[in-house]
Amino acid sequence: MKMRLNRFIARSGYCSRRKADQLIEMGKVKVNGKVVKDFGYRVDTEKDRVEIDGKLIKLELKKVYIKLYKPRGYLTQLGKDKFGRKTLTDLFKEVGIKDNVFPAGRLDYESEGLLLLTNDGDFANMIMHPKSKIKKTYVVKVKGRVNLESFNRMRKGALLEDGFIKPDEIKILKKGKNYTWLEITIHSGKKRIIRRFTKYFGYPVERLIRTRIGSIELGSLKEKEWKYIDEKIINRMSKSK
Repeated sequence: MKMRLNRFIARSGYCSRRKADQLIEMGKVKVNGKVVKDFGYRVDTEKDRVEIDGKLIKLELKKVYIKLYKPRGYLTQLGKDKFGRKTLTDLFKEVGIKDNVFPAGRLDYESEGLLLLTNDGDFANMIMHPKSKIKKTYVVKVKGRVNLESFNRMRKGALLEDGFIKPDEIKILKKGKNYTWLEITIHSGKKRIIRRFTKYFGYPVERLIRTRIGSIELGSLKEKEWKYIDEKIINRMSKSK
């Protein structure tokens, strides 16, 4: 069977299609011993030999989907960090995840909560691609008591350095003497968007927990707990896009 090179890599479970495009562009992908920089190059899935950085890539037959409660203090990346910080590779060993999976999206080092893991590059691409507009919900503790004027301004959105951002939903959950808990739903996947958004209004984040991605919820999972997601749920979520 013939298949586009970037799709082949994504289907292998090595990474998402977007990441595959980057690897191809960087010249890290070889087909039958030759570097190929054409995303649309079609490989024969039964005959051609595809390698990334010398590692042989094969199609993954069984698709795996996992939801994980990522604690603070872990980078959302595989492998080692040059500064010695813990990564998902360390976390997988600690919690017993042995499947060949990668993160579908990111969650900041200081942030915690729901992280999706898979070997399905197409699904990961859907979660991460801006065109999908997958909504994500966060429970956020900010410094200071959010007053009504500030809350109304937040509802209307903010012009940040990389564009206008408006939450799909925002509500106040609880107020303390020097803090406020907010629930924010947003479909933007821009880097550190929640932190930059609340800081714009003068309320820096003290704690950030992602509780939902699309129709998949963190549920009752505690820190470092994980469970497999039924493929039927994934299929329904994919069909709705």
